[in-house]
Amino acid sequence: MAASGLPFDDIRALIAAMPGPDMAAADAVRARDANLTKPAGSLGRLEEIAEWLAAWQGKAPPRVDRPLVCVFAGNHGVVAQGVSAYPQAVTRQMLENFAAGGAAINQICAAYDLGFKVFDLALDLPTGDFTERDALDERACVATMAFGMEALAGGTDLLCLGEMGIGNTTAAAAIYAALYGGEPAHWCGRGTGLDDAGLKRKVAAVEAGLKLHRAHRKDPLEVLRRFGGREIAAISGAIIAARSQRIPVILDGYVVTAAAAILHAIAPAAIDHCIAGHLSAEGAHADVLARLGKVPLLALDMRLGEGTGAALAAGLVKAAAAAHSGMATFEQAQVARKD
Repeated sequence: MAASGLPFDDIRALIAAMPGPDMAAADAVRARDANLTKPAGSLGRLEEIAEWLAAWQGKAPPRVDRPLVCVFAGNHGVVAQGVSAYPQAVTRQMLENFAAGGAAINQICAAYDLGFKVFDLALDLPTGDFTERDALDERACVATMAFGMEALAGGTDLLCLGEMGIGNTTAAAAIYAALYGGEPAHWCGRGTGLDDAGLKRKVAAVEAGLKLHRAHRKDPLEVLRRFGGREIAAISGAIIAARSQRIPVILDGYVVTAAAAILHAIAPAAIDHCIAGHLSAEGAHADVLARLGKVPLLALDMRLGEGTGAALAAGLVKAAAAAHSGMATFEQAQVARKD
């Protein structure tokens, strides 16, 4: 990344320079699909997924041989406002649980043969409490985005993004409220299981943050640094890097989608290589996905985070690639075509 002295300008330049889809690869998938041993359109969205994979991998047929789940973890100063049902120490404790193989995401990755990496983003140094000050300064925000860019493993051909961070649904709600307006209560869910009093504190925190930072809501990157956590910044960076490396991305739930929403607000096409893994039961995720033009692959009333929804959706994406590349054509199978 060039050192311009204006870090956010570097991010904007990277977004502007991102490659577009390989339409020749998508066309090749569409042409092969027309000759596969099935009625046209009978695999529904699996056919669309195969085209999407080819367009963003830049090859036909598409393959998913080295899928990776990346979970970014950060801590948030806004937790001091009583916005979570769990103490902040749980973030690190859950990272230890990931390392021991005891979390839900570990089991899903094992079931679907997905690689798994976790990144500790200065857990001992929570971001600033956005009700009182900026969560991050500009240079720290960009440095964290750059860390996310560098986190992708060589050879990855499908990236599933997840997060861990007590208080991060509050940060996500504040980001959505800053980007889209409306009543803060609309964007605030119960997170880790808040009671009514806790939910009121969460809404009040978002209201206070919006008031404090109201002069900076028109710049999505300012919204990111003033409200977001390190994990949200790193996920934004990972999305940018994946596009540059032609790696399709599966987004997890409410918090991960906030990182994508920042990029979408800068340039709507910036997240065309991303697909929504699932519809979260947290907050107004359905509203956000509609604004982003994303139709989720799954709707299982999940709100755990950890990349669990994205990892489950990866099973469908793998199946879409395998069905397209492995099915016989009518000629190969000597099956009669439709009259």
